[in-house]
Amino acid sequence: MPDRGALSERAVVRRLHDRLGLGAPRQTLEASILAGPDATLAKLLTTDESAPTDVPNLPQITDLPADDPRRKAQDQQRSDQERTAILWWLDRMATVQAPRAEKITWFWHGHFATSLDKVRDAGLMLTQNQTLRTKGQDSLAQLAQAMVVDPALNVWLDNQTNRKFAPNENLGRELMELFTLGVGEYSESDVKQAARALTGWTYQDRRLTFAKSKFDDGPKTVLGTTADLDASGLVDMLTARADSARFIATRLWNRLVSSDPPSEPELERLTDAYGPGTSVRGLLRALATSETFRDPRATLVKQPVDWAMGLARAVGRPIGTLDDKDRTTALNQLKALGQVPFKPPNVGGWPAGAPYITPTATVARVRFATALLTDASLKPPAVDDPPSGTNARLEWARATLGVDAWSARTRAALSPIGDPRQLLIAAAVSPEFVVSG
Repeated sequence: MPDRGALSERAVVRRLHDRLGLGAPRQTLEASILAGPDATLAKLLTTDESAPTDVPNLPQITDLPADDPRRKAQDQQRSDQERTAILWWLDRMATVQAPRAEKITWFWHGHFATSLDKVRDAGLMLTQNQTLRTKGQDSLAQLAQAMVVDPALNVWLDNQTNRKFAPNENLGRELMELFTLGVGEYSESDVKQAARALTGWTYQDRRLTFAKSKFDDGPKTVLGTTADLDASGLVDMLTARADSARFIATRLWNRLVSSDPPSEPELERLTDAYGPGTSVRGLLRALATSETFRDPRATLVKQPVDWAMGLARAVGRPIGTLDDKDRTTALNQLKALGQVPFKPPNVGGWPAGAPYITPTATVARVRFATALLTDASLKPPAVDDPPSGTNARLEWARATLGVDAWSARTRAALSPIGDPRQLLIAAAVSPEFVVSG
């Protein structure tokens, strides 16, 4: 087998910031390059951002009848709350000094995909967001325990209607198929029995409450095991299974390392690191120290939010610093790219790869980057001192965006652009920045 080569240490450090974080501004990246890959990985895995204290307080909105004259104003209030929640999280991703927690929160948001389009309560979604952030950094078992009784997820999957003698199978099915085991690892009988274990929960005023009289007690047989399971016992059983470890390891591998599946020996190494404690940090370390992680061919197309936040972090320009027009444009372009926080398209979350490298996607990226970079009243650090000379400008753009090197084709496309802002806009939609190499 021919030698595949390996990334340089500089490129490994940049890839660590891309894959385990959300990109890094030039000063941070250069300091990490001096420290080296091992120190960078250790810092990314062990440095935790302070818990957010600025989470918007969004009051619950109870729907008025459709013919009520106040309904239009209420709908606008709901839309404003959604915008507030979305901007809050995007700006947090763009400004935190230790972004690994936000990157993993973003991963879990796509994994336990829940949408405002059905939940219709931005405050409830922010509560779920906090659960993903606080419970999702260390143990999948702990996170799954919190999520199975998360109000937003239960509303999203109709589990508040799941009753003894009138089961709703949605949460039981997705708990196995999408959250813990994967497709084909369970039977329809398992779904029915799991639904019984999840009965008894009611939802009102943003609270999920257990009503024992509505719970289907008695033995259930799930995946060959018979026990008097409730929601907690079901989650314990599912997350302890070897096929759950393989599923979670493969999911994170596909999002952070390669779109190709891990080899069997590599998968065994990952599940060993994950262990009986379902260690998220242990799994992340194993992913980042795999041979494939250093393979130049293990490229990943950045999801739109990863790309947008990487750009915002590189130029020091969170969306929240823009004027209202440019802020609206930026949000509209994320929508055009098919990825807005709190609004996944379905319970399966967002796709990866090819959907984000179409001509239409390129146009949306240009418009997003333009909104972010062309307001002359704001001066991001990256454009304070425009360089002169073609080679100097290209090197400046490369270093600003944290790109390893420009291809000959990209250099030819960028060379005629003299204006530094326009150069950054064009560089931001180049293959070298859109794809995490």
